[in-house]
Order: sequence, then C-alpha cells, then structure tokens
Amino acid sequence: MPANTIVSVTCIPMRLPFHHWSPPPLFAGRPRDKLDSALVRVQTEDGTIAWGESYCVEARALKAIFETLIEPLARGKDGADETLLPAMQRTLHNLGRSGPVVHALAGLDIALWDLRAKRAGVPLYELLGGKRRDRVRVYASLLQYYGDADKLDSVTTQALNQGYTEIKLHERTADALAAVRRATGPGVPIMVDTNCAWLPDEAPAAIAAMAPYDPFWIEEPIWTPEDDRALARLQARCGIPLAVGENAANALALERMAEDGVVQYVQPSVIKLGLTAAWRIAQRCDDGPATCAPQVAFFGPGYLASLHVIAAQRKEVALERLYVELAHVPYGKSVPIENGWVRIPDTPGLGADPEAELAAGHYSD
Repeated sequence: MPANTIVSVTCIPMRLPFHHWSPPPLFAGRPRDKLDSALVRVQTEDGTIAWGESYCVEARALKAIFETLIEPLARGKDGADETLLPAMQRTLHNLGRSGPVVHALAGLDIALWDLRAKRAGVPLYELLGGKRRDRVRVYASLLQYYGDADKLDSVTTQALNQGYTEIKLHERTADALAAVRRATGPGVPIMVDTNCAWLPDEAPAAIAAMAPYDPFWIEEPIWTPEDDRALARLQARCGIPLAVGENAANALALERMAEDGVVQYVQPSVIKLGLTAAWRIAQRCDDGPATCAPQVAFFGPGYLASLHVIAAQRKEVALERLYVELAHVPYGKSVPIENGWVRIPDTPGLGADPEAELAAGHYSD
C-alpha cells in the first residue's frame, strides 16, 4: 500500500470549558460554559498524522457521521489526491448542502491540506502562494454581556490592557456600543456582531442609532443571513460597512456576495466550509470590492488554517479571537497570541499539532 494512503480518519470532540467573567451566555437557548468543536485526525500508511477541525453542535451525531460516512469513503484513498474531497462532496450531497455532514467534510479538508504541506515539508501558506506578512493583528471578540455597561467596560479595559487594539461585541443595542466606545476612546475599531438580530425593515433604524459611536462594521445584521438583496439595500443605505458569512449555507453563495460587493466584508468559517472554499473566497476578494475576514470563533486547527489564509491573502485583516478564559489554551505555547499579535508559524503543515491532552480526548466530555 502506498505511503500516502489514508488508513484512518478519527473525530475527537473538543469541549473547552471557559469563563467570560460573567454568568454563562445563552447559546441555542441554553447556558453555555464550553466551546465545542471537533478535532479531525487523519493518518496515512507510513504513520504521518494530519489534523483538521469541524464545527460541532452535537458530538454524538458528528462522530457517527465520521464513522459511517466520512472514514469509509476516505480510507484507502490517496491523501494527496486533490479530487478526493470534491468526489466525497458529490457522493454525499443528497444528505444536505449545509449542516453536520458538510462540517465533517470541512474538517477533513483542513486535515488534507495539513497532510499535503507536511508531505511537501513546507508551511501551509506556501501551498497558498506564500505569505504576504509575518504576523497578524488579533482582535478581542467578546461574548455577549446583554448590554451590561459596567461589565462591558471592565472586560474591554482588560482586553486593551493585554495589548488588543481592536474589539468586537456580540451585542444588539446602541447603549452597549456606547459603553464600549467610552472604554476605548476614539480611534479603536469596534466591530458589532448582532447575530441576525433584525428583520430587514428594522435594521436601518437600529444601525443609525449605533452610528454616533463609530462601529467599524455591523456583522450579521439581518434575518435571514443569506438574503443578499436585502443586505445590498441595507449596505447602500446605512453608510456603515456590513459583514456576513459565518452562517453561509454554502460557499458558492458567499463567493457571489464577495464578487458582487453585496457587503464590504465576507467571513467564511473554515470549520464549516473547509479551507479550500475559504481560500477560494479569499481569492475572489483579492481584486474585488469585498474583503475576506474569516470568522474564527474556535481554537483548534481551524484557528491555524484561518491564520494561513490571512497570511497569504492580499488584503490585510485582523484575526478574530474569542476573548474568554479557557481551561486549556490550544497552541498557547506553539502559536501564542502576544500583545494583540500572532506570528505566522513557519514549520511544515499548519504549524503545530494539538497538544497531547487534546489529541487523547481529555476534553471530549
């Protein structure tokens, strides 16, 4: 059997306990005290191990998908074959064009890029045409504090004191933005992610109320998030950059939004769409009206994959980092964030492998 033949594909749930200096926020209607994704481990015949990461909302379901669908199709195939993933996507397309099956394929895709780069003995960015920068700014992405002005002030001040120079909120009111602007002072970029807070006819007034506090962009402003026509009308009307893409149902829709300049920032998630799709979107943005600013609300190999995309794309953007206190910080020593910056790793593949305790599944429950 050739050395590069895939012999196993394993899904390892990664549930990282966190604290954000406040009672747990709600996620899907439930209190949230862990940040969930899943490591994807690919091993080839000669023992080479590569890593990816999948979005994971239900670990039992995702593990079953890997065991019954993903590994049987990947096992025995050539890990260097760039037609492998497209073939699997076509084989599985009637199981849904978004959701857990697509997320599983996204994690496999990241791992295959890691494998190819390790095989070539180069950092992954070399497979994307080379890096354009040696380090990337990081912005502190605050979880939701439900408009608590005192808490927003203290957490923002804490992030600034740690060297972050850009802030993102997950809030829905002008008062919340005003509290953070008071804490930062003028000139500090503040992004506002509303998580699809408004219907299209509600959004203009809500954004106008935020305008005096100079938001850098308004993210996911409307429900439904894929309503490109409503987004284009809102972008033309509101005068503040809009950002979308975290909830993109498929990569093609986001590519077209980028090409058409529906919004100023598009935000592919590599652990939902895959690195191949995210890089294709970034390339569409290189010469177009939109900028690719990947959504990075995760901490595993998807974090590193996003970092390589940002390093290799033409337009400079900051990397998102959820601003929380983790029980374990993946890559905290190998690819650390220091004073609001992270250096691009230059070792083969993604630049680092998950720590032994993560690889062993110590944070799977």
